[in-house]
Amino acid sequence: MTSFTVRVPDETAERLDRLAHKQERSRAYMAAKAIENFVALEEWQHAEIEAGLAEAADGQFAGADDVARVISKYVQPARKP
Repeated sequence: MTSFTVRVPDETAERLDRLAHKQERSRAYMAAKAIENFVALEEWQHAEIEAGLAEAADGQFAGADDVARVISKYVQPARKP
């Protein structure tokens, strides 16, 4: 396991300490979990972006009719007075 130092504002450290106390965990445990969650989310987001870019490069785009069909499910046409 690797150890390193992270500087955060005092208020953030205090908030982290309160959460750690409520969950009966250490500050280090809570910080490690937060970093793990952040990294997982960022990896997922980048993978989705890369997949979307690959689809776009392959010409897989929604056409105007496809977009209109989806929008019509959620938006009702304006009523004429």
